[in-house]
Order: sequence, then C-alpha cells, then structure tokens
Amino acid sequence: MERYEPDTIERKWQDVWARERAFHVPNPDLTGGSSADGTYVLEMLPYPSGEIHMGHVLNYTLGDVITHVRRRKGYHVLRPMGYDAFGLPAENAAIREGGHPRLIIERNIAAIRRQMHRMGWAIDWDREVSTHEPSYYRWTQWLFLKFFEQGLAYRKEAPVNWCPNDQTVLANEQVIDGRCERCGALVERRNLEQWFFRITAYADRLLDEMSLLESWPEHVLTMQRNWIGRSEGAEVTFTQPDLGVDYPVFTTRPDTLFGATFFVMAPEHPDVLRLAAGTEHEQAVRHYVNHVLTESSEERADTERKKTGVPLGRSVVNPVNGEAIPMYVADYVLMEYGTGAIMAVPAHDQRDYDFAVAFDLPIRQVVAPADGGEAEGPFVSHTENEVLVNSEQFTGMTAVEGKDAIIDWLDQQGRGHRSINYRLRDWLLSRQRYWGCPIPMIYCETDGLVPVPEEQLPVELPDVEDYAPKGQSPLAAVEDWVNVDCPVCGGPARRETDTMDTFVDSSWYFLRYLDPRDDEAPFGREPADFWMAVDNYIGGIEHAILHLMYARFFTMAFADMDMLSVQEPFASLFTQGMITMGGAKMSSSKGNTVSAIDTVAKYGADTARAYVCFLGPPDRGGDWVPEGVEGVHRFLVRLYRLSAEVAERTDQGNTHAAGDGPAHDLLVKTHWAIDKVTRDIAAFQFHTAISAVMELVNEAYRVKGSLYADPAGAATVRFATATAASLIFPFSPHIGAEVYDELTGERVWETPWPQADESLLVTDEITLIVQVNGKRRDQLVVGRPRQIRAEVQHRARVARLQPVLGHEELGLLRERPLGHERQPLGDRPARAALDGGGHLLGRGHFSGGG
Repeated sequence: MERYEPDTIERKWQDVWARERAFHVPNPDLTGGSSADGTYVLEMLPYPSGEIHMGHVLNYTLGDVITHVRRRKGYHVLRPMGYDAFGLPAENAAIREGGHPRLIIERNIAAIRRQMHRMGWAIDWDREVSTHEPSYYRWTQWLFLKFFEQGLAYRKEAPVNWCPNDQTVLANEQVIDGRCERCGALVERRNLEQWFFRITAYADRLLDEMSLLESWPEHVLTMQRNWIGRSEGAEVTFTQPDLGVDYPVFTTRPDTLFGATFFVMAPEHPDVLRLAAGTEHEQAVRHYVNHVLTESSEERADTERKKTGVPLGRSVVNPVNGEAIPMYVADYVLMEYGTGAIMAVPAHDQRDYDFAVAFDLPIRQVVAPADGGEAEGPFVSHTENEVLVNSEQFTGMTAVEGKDAIIDWLDQQGRGHRSINYRLRDWLLSRQRYWGCPIPMIYCETDGLVPVPEEQLPVELPDVEDYAPKGQSPLAAVEDWVNVDCPVCGGPARRETDTMDTFVDSSWYFLRYLDPRDDEAPFGREPADFWMAVDNYIGGIEHAILHLMYARFFTMAFADMDMLSVQEPFASLFTQGMITMGGAKMSSSKGNTVSAIDTVAKYGADTARAYVCFLGPPDRGGDWVPEGVEGVHRFLVRLYRLSAEVAERTDQGNTHAAGDGPAHDLLVKTHWAIDKVTRDIAAFQFHTAISAVMELVNEAYRVKGSLYADPAGAATVRFATATAASLIFPFSPHIGAEVYDELTGERVWETPWPQADESLLVTDEITLIVQVNGKRRDQLVVGRPRQIRAEVQHRARVARLQPVLGHEELGLLRERPLGHERQPLGDRPARAALDGGGHLLGRGHFSGGG
C-alpha cells in the first residue's frame, strides 16, 4: 500500500494471529519435570459492561508490552483473559436494560471479546473463562465447601451494612464514608443471619508476609496494613450491674485504667437500645442512633468536630477500683474497631477530653512526667520517662511497668487479659441478590446445616423472570429449586437462598486459568507449581484492599490445604494511573469521555495503544490531549512511509556501516535505542521508550538520503528502520509486524528481542558548557559513554515535545538517570555545585535535567 491504512494492516495481522493461534501457550509437559522458563503476566479481569474504555486500553496494553518482550526473550509466557460476570454491576445493568442478566452479560462478553481482538492484544483465548458459567462456579462452590470443612466459612447473626437501594448486605470494605460504593446510597444497619469467611484467622500472616512483597507498591502495602489495623494491648471487662452483662473493652493503654471516668458505646452496638429501654433517655437514644447512621465514618472520625452523645441512664463498674462510671452513646466511637465500646480516659485522650468538657465529666490524671514537672496540656503520651499517679498500688511505677503490672493483675482477677486487636473483620459474603454464585448449603430441621454433596455440584442458578431486589433473595420464591431432600436423612429441607459476594469469584480466577478445562479439580497442583505466583499483576489502585487482600487470603488458605506451594498469589504488582481529560476523571455526565472504539475506528488500534502508553508514566496515568493522539498517529505514518521508501531503495543482506560518519552514527543511535527501550520497558517507563523509537525514526529520516548510494550505509538505514519496527512492536504490534515483514521477510513476534552492542555505547567525548545565571563560566571536555550523549539529546528533544504532547516530562526528567550512571541528576556534583540559578548545559542544549 502506498498510504498507511491502519484498518487494513491491523485486520491482516489479526487474522494471521488468530488463524495460527500465535499466542496460544500450552502448559509444558510436567510429568518428568520441565526446563521451560515460565512467566505469568496477568491483568485484572474486567466487568462485562459491554464496551472497553480507555482505562482498559491502558491496562491491557501494559500487559501486552511485557508479554511480547518476555516471549521474545525466550520465556514461556502465560497471558489469559476472563470476565468477572456475577455481582451487583451486572445485575443492576440488566435491571436498567430490562433483560435477563445472563443474556445481557453474554451479549456484552461477545462484544468485549470482539473489541479485544480488534485491539490486537496477545491473549491466549483458549484459556478464556467467565465467572457466571456453571463450569466455573462449580469450583467456586467446591472451594466454599472446603472452607466450611476447615472452619473458615461459618454462619451467624450479626449487625450488617444494608444498602436500601440495592437491597442487599455489603461488606465493611464496600461501604465508603457511610455510603454504598456502588450506588452511593446511605447504608443502614440491620441484624441478619449471614455467611462469613474467617479472614481474621489470617490477619497476622497477611501482615507478616508483606515483607516478602518487595515488588509491590509501598502505598498499597500501607493501605492493607492500615485496614488490618493490628494493635497490642489488653481486653478489660466492665460489668453493667442492672442487666448483669459484661462489656469487654480493648485498650492499648491499660496503664490509664484508673483515669477512666465514663464509658462510651458506638451507636451501632447491638445493646445500646436495650440499655436505654425503660430509662428517661430511651427516646433520645433512639433518635440519636437513627441520626448517626446517616453520618459517614470520615465525618465521625473528624477530631475537629463538636462531640455529641446521649446518656444511656446506666453505669458500668471499673474493674481496677470498683468505681461506677456513667455510660453514654456517642458517634466518635466506631463499631468496626475493637468491641464497639471504650473506656474514656479524658486526661490522656483528646477525643475523650473534648467529650468530658462538653458534658462536664470528671478528668483525672493518672500518668505524669517522672521528674515531677508539669505535663504539656491535658494529655500525656506513652513514653519511658512517665510514671503512674493516682493509681493505688501501681502509683510510682513507670508507664511501661505499670501497663504490664495492671494487665497481670486483671488476669489474676479474671477481669482482663493481654490481647491483640485488629481493625479487620471477617469477610461477610452473603448477598440477598439473584445474580451470583449460589451458596451450596442446605437447612434441615433434623440435621441443621448440611453441605451439598460434591457430586451434586454445581448448584445451578435457576432462570427467573422477576429478579428485582426485595430485601431477601429472589431465589427464595423459586419453591421447586429451594425445596430439596436432606442429603443426610432424606427428609424435607431447603436450600440456602443467598448468593456469594462477587469478590469470592475473583479471589481465585487466576488459578482457574492454569487449566480451565480441568473437570477433576479447580486447578491442578502441577500447573500451579509451574506457573504460580503471578510474575506481573496489573490493575487499578481501587482494588488495593478488597480484591488483593481477599486473593491473598484465598491463596494462603489453599496453601494450608496443600493445594498450592506458594503463599502469595502475586509476586509483582503494578497499579496503573487514571486517564483523565481536562485534568478530570472521564465521565459521561461531564462530557469529557473518549470512546476507545471511536478512537480505533479513526486512527487504528496501534495509535490508541501507543498513545495511552505515551501519555506519561503509567503508574500516574495522564491527561488525554487530542493533539497528542494526532502526534502519535503522525509518527506511525512517518514510520510506514520510511519503511516503504527503504524497502524500495535498499536490498537485504548488505553489511552494516563501520568506522565514523553518518552511517556509523545511525548505527550507534540504533543500539542506543535498543538499550534504552529495553531498560525503560523493564522499569515500566513506556512513554520514554516510545520517545526513543521516535527519535530513532527521526534520525533515520535525517540521514537516509546521504546513505542510499553506499551499500553499507543503505544496509544501516534498513537495519535502523527494521529495528524501530521491532522496538515499537510491543506497543503497536500491527505496524511493527508489517514493517518488519517488509524489510526482513520475518515475523517479528517469532524473532528474539534485539540486543544492544555494548561496544557502540562505550566511548566518546562530550563538551559541557557551564553557565551560572545565564553567563558562560567554563567549558569541560570529558570522556563519557556515547550513550550519555545520546540520552542528553533524547531528553532535550522529549522536553521540547512536552507542550505538544501534554505530559509532564520536564519534572520527570529531573529524576531519571543518565545512561549507565544510575545516579539522579539532582545528586550529580556538577549539578549540586551550580544549584541556585546555575545550569549544566551539554550538546542538545540539556539544561538542569530538563
């Protein structure tokens, strides 16, 4: 073709890849041990919403780049795809459209599959799964039964988060600032019989094994640590004499027990209304509790807001001194931490102090500086130079000694003990919705809870016409499905009608990919031992707590059941940033969305793929600029035209240039590009890798006319252009395949990844012009790797492109290393010496890192 026609080129190569199953990766023969070097690259599976968006394009292109490079480096790379098809998003979409969830989901899956093929992603489609298929959720149910056998799945009545809009229970992690994360409705509290997974049994391991996750972003690990919220202290029992009920309290400061002057319960505590019943405060308490449930956790935790609360009309007995202290309900106490009740020590806690001042309650200091000086303010932190005061027999002890002594005394009296508390709560997995995996349990009047026998799995989800939420599962109305014989006694019994949280499905899908047609087990031990853990896991930061922690929990449980040899599912994690437009998140309501399908139709998949990688560092995302898309498209047009000219004017088989001159400089530039692209891809700096290919193409354009007459020079131009196609292939595979085939007659995805000739990157002299406050002060001629000179020129050119392309390159370049020197520019001696207005200038007018 004379013109670059992306649609024709892309469909040509997609047909080749599909026909030849180019990206199918079978499991190696593991019977005698395999020498294959396996790598597992995986992106988080999508919800089948019907159309891929730009976030999908970025996510799956990142994985594609890594996959192509690894394969061409000789690795046996697994890269599958599936769909997270159960759950509220799918069911709510079906309700809006007025169809059955299964039909709508399967229609959407078919559309997404076509769109993914159109993007040219190198996926092994033989491993495709969807969580709504009975062949998949059969094993989700089987795994549930294994958890039940191990005591990790259980049922109990508990106060739960209830979404009045979605008419279902939500896990704590699905409530954001008091609202449903899906629909935004204010969440209510209800007491219901629910199924839970005992994730708290793994709290310590989830924390301790984070030390092994060296290739995870630290901010993700911090989020998980904070969510687990491990703290050491004591559990102390306070007795309410009127009702004869003991209320345990967790505290990290048992040394301050003698300073507890009142007792506060969370509004969600199940005993609050019972305690207030029959007292003069009953109606006030009921009104206050209902009001607090409309507040978000963030609002309630705000230390600056005025403290509110209501007396319960009762008191509890402080176990260390027998003092009766009044009970209150207050919104600053949260049910999800500790026991939902606290001993209030106003002299040593800011929130308790503010409450005591507001309600005119006693403030008693029980910790003081050891030197007898005055404490700064009403609060004393826990330090080694403090002693206990006003604490009876413990007075005079250091705070640290007093803490241990008081815990020992409580233990002897049967009123407390050492304890470790976690913010983490067991995973509530019951959902009162239709579109989900049925829980494989049966209720029998005689035998109680009975698991469905394994041979009867899957318990298939029946087709129903009316699946709208009603406060209980719509499955409860399907009598011929609900009523069954008890597997134990044969008598009448009923199925569980709740379905599972969709996060159960996605907590193990990466293992089903290993052998998705296995009819004997959810996954085989041999393929699991070969492929796991996932080497590169790529997805959004929004899953840092929910999905990632649940998947870690499942993997540890499988290891304990001797189903896996690994303890962690994902060896390396990369969280990509968000693609914005006009600085704001893309949203149809804001009118700032960009259709991935429309972009592909206008410019081609190669342009869309390359541009989302070129926006900026992929962990930060970037702002979509229409001119930037045009710029990337022009680059691909330029590469195509260059290849057509080179194919016409040069022959294969000639030797590259040697010695000095433009041909040799182009050869050096080519190997610089190979080295830079290879290093930048490994560091997930895809934007600068693409910039390097652009620069190589520009250099080939600049010198080609002067080199065609010389066979060695012409061969160098051909080599440089083919190398550019090889390097751009992971980002824009169709044009990469087309150009490489045109110039070499080979299939680029079947060729090894190019290797840089280190001898061409080693020696050269560069001139550094030193300026201070804009005035020339000195000139240095120094020996540097030729790569550094090329890198300086490259960065200067990228910086000049910044206003056109719209990414924040200048700031990034100040942090990027030069060539083989891994030292940040800001730490280089010459840069430090010129700090405060000086500029370090070299060829290409590289100034101060930008």
